[in-house]
Amino acid sequence: MLEVKNLVFAYPGQESPWNFQFSVAPGQCIAIHGASGSGKSTLMNLLAGFLEPQSGDILWQGESLRYCAPWQRPMTSVFQEHNLFEHLSVEANIGLGIHPGLKLTPKDQQAIERGLQSVGLGGFGKRLPGDLSGGQRQRVALLRAMLRKQPIMLLDEPLTGLDSEARALLRQLLLKQKTQGALIVLASHDEEDRLILADSVCRL
Repeated sequence: MLEVKNLVFAYPGQESPWNFQFSVAPGQCIAIHGASGSGKSTLMNLLAGFLEPQSGDILWQGESLRYCAPWQRPMTSVFQEHNLFEHLSVEANIGLGIHPGLKLTPKDQQAIERGLQSVGLGGFGKRLPGDLSGGQRQRVALLRAMLRKQPIMLLDEPLTGLDSEARALLRQLLLKQKTQGALIVLASHDEEDRLILADSVCRL
């Protein structure tokens, strides 16, 4: 169970701080919904450990994550800026999610190749991110997150920039992640994404 308990945060000069509170179980998706500026991306950064709250706590299976560094948290994330390394190939970018030192086994390489096929990017492994469209870059970032196999996935507008066919494909892959026990925190403006993927909605 992921529990967010009275998590308070405000940027300098912000008059009214945010106070986030919700819980979600493994195998479920909670959709974070709200207008631009309502705190969706801020919440994602708090969960990931990139921002420090003023008070409150984040619990995973009853254990506090508040003082854990980002790399110590049982999470993988896809944020809007994709976070791909421009000097590394597509397969190397994905491989970093499996092993930070890129010490990949033949089984890992096969998983990357199968994953690229599953997101419609078969044969793209040797390309650089600069050779991809925005939607293709987003698919690479999402595949990396899925192959990391962390129990919690933080997805901030993960299907932005994709056409309807690619969105439908990746929704099915995310639904499969849920059936395998993944807990998904999804920030999305798209109502159809929320209807298909989310078990509950937190409105900010």
